Amino acid sequence: MTASAGSAVTGARRSSAAAVVLGAVTAAVLANVAVHAAGRAFGGSFRFSSASGPAQVDAATVAGFTALPLLVGLTLAALLGRRWPRMILVAQVVAPTLALSTIFVMTLPADFDHVSTLTLAICHVVLVPASILALLRLQNRTG
Repeated sequence: MTASAGSAVTGARRSSAAAVVLGAVTAAVLANVAVHAAGRAFGGSFRFSSASGPAQVDAATVAGFTALPLLVGLTLAALLGRRWPRMILVAQVVAPTLALSTIFVMTLPADFDHVSTLTLAICHVVLVPASILALLRLQNRTG
């Protein structure tokens, strides 16, 4: 393989990993914004008490709390997985564990109404298949 062909393959692999990450983040954000909209339609207020007073979780907050952790986690897995492919296996355990454990750390302790609590818990659950499917695709690219 020539040097230029090798760099083209490396570039394609990098683009593919970026496409996997961005695709997973986009799909998860769209799914969670739809879940949030459904929760609003079923009467969820998404209001809670914070240290600075009453607050509300809106669609932009849901999108941000979906996109940022997933983007950072999948990007780290993609980058580290290129050098250490077993890191993707570790991420396949860590990502769902974090997504589900944050229900108990962030959502349940807040004083949301029942519909809002259930809706936001579902948003956390959405991250599980999104992250696992993306990590499986990344694993196929490195292994």
